[in-house]
Amino acid sequence: MKLRLDPVLGNHQRLDGGAMFGNAPRALWATWAAPDDQNRIRLACRCLLIRERSRTILCETGIGSFFEPKLRERFGVEEGSHVLLENLAALGVPPEAIDVVVLSHLHFDHAGGALSAWREGQAAELVFPNARWVVGRAAFERATHPHARDRASFVPRLNELLAASARVEFVDGERSATLGPEYRLHPSFGHTPGMLLLEVSDDEGPLLFAADLIPGLPWVRRAITMGYDRFPELLIDEKTRLLDELVARGGRVFFTHDPDCAMARLARDEKGQVVALPVAV
Repeated sequence: MKLRLDPVLGNHQRLDGGAMFGNAPRALWATWAAPDDQNRIRLACRCLLIRERSRTILCETGIGSFFEPKLRERFGVEEGSHVLLENLAALGVPPEAIDVVVLSHLHFDHAGGALSAWREGQAAELVFPNARWVVGRAAFERATHPHARDRASFVPRLNELLAASARVEFVDGERSATLGPEYRLHPSFGHTPGMLLLEVSDDEGPLLFAADLIPGLPWVRRAITMGYDRFPELLIDEKTRLLDELVARGGRVFFTHDPDCAMARLARDEKGQVVALPVAV
């Protein structure tokens, strides 16, 4: 299948480096991502635009700008405008041209860009009026019935809009009727129950949208997880299996949160460990 793949940046965010690197000591992770004076590191919210001959698919929507200004500052969102929509427009893709949106999970930094920008006194609405939405059933269940530990990660307004839409497919396995057989979804439960990692193949081989299983280059290291991961040991096992499979198939990974690297090809070093080699998109 002939595809055009483009990384598209949404709003950037700054989060606590210790939370982003779990039990890794600051002396180590600070060499991978320099913290600011508040101990925060800069993160991208990068989406993947897939253009077929007859369809346009968007994988994730980033954090967007739905937060009111007070919360935008609290959660470290850098820009006030809806950067994803601006960057899609620069590629000649208005919101109404998106046919399918795939949401790996419903944490606000991955799905918030599905909502319109904050305006005082106005409720947010979905911004892709013609899109069909592909969401994991287990991920949606988690979002609508969260645990106390991750309740703040979800957006009730988005859950309500998706539930009311007649254009949502809730996926249970590795295939989506909306996307078709050319696309594979890898269910993952270590970061949050029901996360779906989209795999697409082009002339360069398989490409995995790694979402929060592998947010960026530092997290390719097998034992590095986030404090936000619900089940870190499970995540390590999932990551190990998936990376081994992708290396064997000559695969690449797409990073949503790495501020500098969008894509890397996987290989093994002299010790047999999986490493990521950045490549141009």
